[in-house]
Amino acid sequence: MKRKVAIIGAGPAGLACAEVLAERGNFDISIYEQKPSAARKFLMAGKTGLNISHNEPLGDFIDRYDHAEWLRPMVEAFHAEHIQEWMQGLGIESYIGSSGRIFPNEMKAAPLLRAWLKRLQNQGVTFHYRHQISHIQDGEITVIDLQNSDLKNDQTRTEQVDAIVLACGAVSWSQLGSDGRWQSWLDASQIEPFQASNVGVCVAWSDFMHAHFGQPLKRIRAWAEGDTPQFGEMVISHYGLEGGLVYRCNRALRDQFRLHGDSSKTAKLYLDLLPALSQSELLDKLQHGKKQSLNTLWQRIGLDKTKIALIRDVVAKSDWNDHAKMAQHIKQLAIYVQCFRPIEEAISCAGGIKQEALDENLKLKNSRAIYACGEMLDWDAPTGGYLLTACMASGRWVGEHL
Repeated sequence: MKRKVAIIGAGPAGLACAEVLAERGNFDISIYEQKPSAARKFLMAGKTGLNISHNEPLGDFIDRYDHAEWLRPMVEAFHAEHIQEWMQGLGIESYIGSSGRIFPNEMKAAPLLRAWLKRLQNQGVTFHYRHQISHIQDGEITVIDLQNSDLKNDQTRTEQVDAIVLACGAVSWSQLGSDGRWQSWLDASQIEPFQASNVGVCVAWSDFMHAHFGQPLKRIRAWAEGDTPQFGEMVISHYGLEGGLVYRCNRALRDQFRLHGDSSKTAKLYLDLLPALSQSELLDKLQHGKKQSLNTLWQRIGLDKTKIALIRDVVAKSDWNDHAKMAQHIKQLAIYVQCFRPIEEAISCAGGIKQEALDENLKLKNSRAIYACGEMLDWDAPTGGYLLTACMASGRWVGEHL
């Protein structure tokens, strides 16, 4: 007799788990999804180009995660090369961009998802859309059919299962399905509180900066205290800074806030506005432009209008004509970050079910057969394909070990 498995959540982690179980053939698999369709956050991520993984040495790839050693065996078992082969098996060709990011040739997520869902359905996986799980315990789930239930009378049904796989997501983009309701099913001690990740940061700009909102800071380096400088770009927004480079600094900024606690309401983000020049080279260029206006001088050394505006807003006016101080500011401009944007705006979340609450197979230690995978686990990574890879890898890990 086939073992009955209930997978809660039709995102990449849940689908990946179902795929492995379906290939083994001895499971009756049902996926419960409270939204009317599968993988809505996956589709949203692919609107501007689905970056599904990253082509770089595997050791470097794994080191991008904050709990690298925990995720190592999972990612080693299903990494970027495996993902490209898997996509090809679905009839989706992929390519590696100049940054190392891996995309489907069509760039979009929808064709890949359609092919994936079709294969799962052909393998006998049953999908229950608009079905919300209100409670779980070993061997049993409580289901609300959102389409047919009379919610005023709290009509629910219970189903007996052999195993439960939680693939419910974290708490960002809750309108797409990851609303965090599942946290009530577990003891608070099992969960590291969620925090926004891969999200913009708030900076108190003066009115002078209004004209520069939406403008990019290109070809710069950025780092938080104690972190390694990283190259890229970010965008000045009405609330502060956003974009890939500042997202990569999120983890170090969170560490600063955690370290300082209530003693400091801000964290420092440092920018090197001209990475191609050393501080001594900058000083030499500034000293040889004494007869020029500041604006002309700063433009001639390589600063564009946006970078100049940022300097004027952040650096004390008394320093503008001090070439030594300005060379230092340009190489290490201190931006005071007040906080992160709300978690609802975050691409992903740090926090989730703690490693110590799970065994090596991602089964809850205090359960007989309840497993968890994907973003609801306590790990974090930058954008660039790392998030999706770990979701799929952890989902497949549960499927292999259930």
